[in-house]
Amino acid sequence: MNILIAPDKFKGSLNAREVAENIAKGLRDALPDAKIDIVPMADGGEGTAEAICDVRGGSWLKCKAHDPLGREIDARYGWIQSGKIAVMEMSEAAGMRRVSEGQRDPVRATTFGVGEMILDAANRGANEIIIGLGGSATNDGGFGMARALGFRFLAHEHELRDVVTELAGLERIQKPKDLILPKIIAAVDVKNPLLGKDGATRVFGPQKGVTKDQIDKLELALTRLADVVAKEFGFDYRNEPGAGAAGGLGFGLMSFCAAKVRPGFDVAAEAVGLESKIKDADVVITGEGSLDRQTLEGTTPAGVARLAGKLGKPVFAIVGRAIKDPDVREIFDAVYENARPGMSQEENMKHAAELLRENARALARTLERRSVTPKE
Repeated sequence: MNILIAPDKFKGSLNAREVAENIAKGLRDALPDAKIDIVPMADGGEGTAEAICDVRGGSWLKCKAHDPLGREIDARYGWIQSGKIAVMEMSEAAGMRRVSEGQRDPVRATTFGVGEMILDAANRGANEIIIGLGGSATNDGGFGMARALGFRFLAHEHELRDVVTELAGLERIQKPKDLILPKIIAAVDVKNPLLGKDGATRVFGPQKGVTKDQIDKLELALTRLADVVAKEFGFDYRNEPGAGAAGGLGFGLMSFCAAKVRPGFDVAAEAVGLESKIKDADVVITGEGSLDRQTLEGTTPAGVARLAGKLGKPVFAIVGRAIKDPDVREIFDAVYENARPGMSQEENMKHAAELLRENARALARTLERRSVTPKE
């Protein structure tokens, strides 16, 4: 029996490779003769660079950059020598993990460091840059990133270079003269536009520390940014799906870097050759920390299930917890949950590895009892 294990991370507990390895250990306890292939996955959120570099044999490079609050850091990104592809995550420079809860300040927070990483990869001769847009601490529409690339934002000939709310007075944008960038693919795990009730500020701002009295100011600033980009450059990406990803960095990458925004799962799946691996499998197993309605929006488990279904392969999910919604559960042949009656979420996360192995053994016994054949 050929088994493919292609999960995402269990956020706060295990990365995608650790999830896959624990599932494999449990399977081998009951199915010692099974051929098991591990492919850690991601959907554009944190862990995307690791997942792609893991399978593609990438190495890791370091460069000087600045964090969301302007402090110098050593940022790293992946490098796939075959094709000279840089694989990075915006969270490495501008992520929530770079600031403590008490330091969150989305008015001041900047994506400047993301621009520095992009420039470093371009200067090394990258032919393509893949950048995951999950986990941001910023809400600047790519303003900081663009400044790092050499764009100048002007009001009455005064250059705006501090907080994002300054953009409310933006009058024109001056392009850098000699900027040459490779093809850039922005991998996103959300479809939100830049502005409005479903936009970057109103949907994601509060979790980054945006207060009620800041919402309108930030919305005004990003609206003005989009208006001036449309006037100066002749295109308008504010309503494109994914423009609101990472505090509007999706919009910034499209506007200032000619980037193409794509669903993160599709980007990762193509980069690791997932479809061909599923073709060779008899059984496919995926998973992540939580199965909920968001799962259907293009997360790793749904993406894996879609490909497995297309190829007529049975697909199972092993997850931290799952809602009872039939729309979510019916895309899998079965769902195994780590959650146990009376177990708190903290205990669930703490014991994730052993619970994964336990669920994998239970799944293996089910596979052993029945002949698993491809669906008609």
